[in-house]
Amino acid sequence: MSEHHAGDRQNVKPKPEWLKIRLNTNANYKYVKGQVKDHHLNTVCEEAKCPNIHECWGQYRTATFMILGDTCTRKCRFGAVKTGDARVLDENEPARVAEAVVAMDLAHVVITMVNRDELADGGAAILAETVRQIHAQAENTTVEVLSSDLMGDRESIRIACESRPEIMSHNLETVRRLTPNVRSRSTYERSLLFLRFAKEIDPEAATKSSLMLGLGETRDELLEAMDDLLANNVSLLNLGQYLQPTRTQLAVQKYWTPEEFAELKDRALEKGFVHCESGPLVRSSYHAGEQYEHYRRHVHPLYARR
Repeated sequence: MSEHHAGDRQNVKPKPEWLKIRLNTNANYKYVKGQVKDHHLNTVCEEAKCPNIHECWGQYRTATFMILGDTCTRKCRFGAVKTGDARVLDENEPARVAEAVVAMDLAHVVITMVNRDELADGGAAILAETVRQIHAQAENTTVEVLSSDLMGDRESIRIACESRPEIMSHNLETVRRLTPNVRSRSTYERSLLFLRFAKEIDPEAATKSSLMLGLGETRDELLEAMDDLLANNVSLLNLGQYLQPTRTQLAVQKYWTPEEFAELKDRALEKGFVHCESGPLVRSSYHAGEQYEHYRRHVHPLYARR
């Protein structure tokens, strides 16, 4: 551990006023929590300590399901998801996720995953089966997949993409310079390759990525990352503030203001992204359903996927 990061953790920056979270434990919140528990599922909302859980569960009755267990085989320096040795695969998980989607009557669902680098396909087969089960049991529900990089293996990426989620998402997370210090066993170029391969394999799917701000990146580096994503056919972008989940993760270097997020959104749209969610509390799946509807109206106004 560097002295720089040790010092950062001793001088934690106080959160500004605009990062205050409104709690909402109404009937919708309790219903979603109950469905997740009843179907023995994991959500990134809980595991990653998402600041929007009360808005998404309480106001929109939506959730982001996290499959392939609750333990990640990588040790990235920004996440709250626990790490360690992976558990035995649950072959029945795709069906349970689909059953929960039906029970919750979701119009749009996000499926994310932990890294499972010990598997030959990185978990792509289970991911693909989850998408197929949802499409089979809830034919009017659109599906967004937030995948790991699957170690950049094209066959694994093909398996995931050929299940035909409406959105294939993979997060770049941070700018090129900071990637080695922030992400474990991941590279900036491999993430771009994943996104390019995904669009080549299923040109009709939207591709999407997200960036965390506040790790020490500059505005110019963010603009460069936008250009890199556009060059690899990414059309949807989310920008949000990194929040240090515990003192063992990287410290926040800067809290970007709502005005700065608004300016970055303007730049992203000027550069050519079809849609950009940008704000301090924005996360990968924030307002995901509305984002997909905007994309569909803008790109395929007469297109019905099924």
